Amino acid sequence: MPTAIAVTGADLALPPQDERTVPAAVLDGLDRRPLDQAVADVQTLLDQHGHLVVVYSRAVPAAVEQRLHTVRSLLESDRIALFRPDLPPLGLAVLARQLRQLASCDLSPGVLASAGRLLTHYLHAGALLASVARLDRVPVDLTSHARSWMPGSQFAVLAHPQPRLAKAGPETVLPGPEFDTWMLVARGRLQSDWVTGTLAPAWRPQGLRETEAPAESAAWWGTDRLIEFCAYLPDLSVLYQLVTSVRQTVCHWCGIDVIGDLCVFCSATPPPASEPRPARALTGGGPRTAPSPRAAEPARGPRPRDPPRPPTAPNPEPRPGHLHPPAPPPTPRPTRPPTAPPPPARSDPQRGCTGS
Repeated sequence: MPTAIAVTGADLALPPQDERTVPAAVLDGLDRRPLDQAVADVQTLLDQHGHLVVVYSRAVPAAVEQRLHTVRSLLESDRIALFRPDLPPLGLAVLARQLRQLASCDLSPGVLASAGRLLTHYLHAGALLASVARLDRVPVDLTSHARSWMPGSQFAVLAHPQPRLAKAGPETVLPGPEFDTWMLVARGRLQSDWVTGTLAPAWRPQGLRETEAPAESAAWWGTDRLIEFCAYLPDLSVLYQLVTSVRQTVCHWCGIDVIGDLCVFCSATPPPASEPRPARALTGGGPRTAPSPRAAEPARGPRPRDPPRPPTAPNPEPRPGHLHPPAPPPTPRPTRPPTAPPPPARSDPQRGCTGS
């Protein structure tokens, strides 16, 4: 069975993007259920899937987050990853669906869980708001706060990847992706056509779909009078190529394959190069070996300095343990009227995934 991808609400489990998207595990109402029932439900997921990745929002109630940590502690399991990206609820739901797409591929649980941090670099998430008076996720200046009290004011806000805020209007355009994407729009209580009539033509998505705003959107944005939007990469072969193009390392603590500088399962980071790796278990005793002759040599004086070398161009290849997002496979769109874009590069079917 593939690794289970779980969300904390049914409205965060978006419909499948394609036929290979695995269903989402919904851990709804964790704070309202008895603790033993929550532990039993999570244990069942582990028994069925082996590993569990829970994707949850920073706007989730504190009781839900506390229950997640309690369940993981009671199970004493290193097969549960709690992933809380700094994304609006709709962007988080899109990211969870991308992980559900990748769960059908031949990726190890550690690489799949680490892929969430990588794929956030290719999401453009924001919202059209009727007020920014209670918005604390994006810097808001005093002028925008004052305009929030004026009837009919609307604000275009980009939360990720770079925060932007502007007064919405026919000429207002937020910085968008430079590669081919789809757009998902979630409508709240705000009535406006700015997202579909102004923003979407400027971003030129290959496709646009609409859904209802998640319940956590009002808490995240500070108002329920909103229209949330997110641009994302929909193609499974492109996602697979992005993840597999990053160098993989082995977590020095739990021993699973990961990408980046943080293990999502045990939260361990790579030790400094000067520190030895910690021993996970005691080794059997035996005769001690004599120290090497090099260790017994007296200290020598400082070596003469080498002559300075000319600077060299930086190596674009990411270093092990660091998560540098590679350039997305889709080619940037031309500024002039575009021609039919070439199809994105497809992965080798023998490697585990192809788009459909």
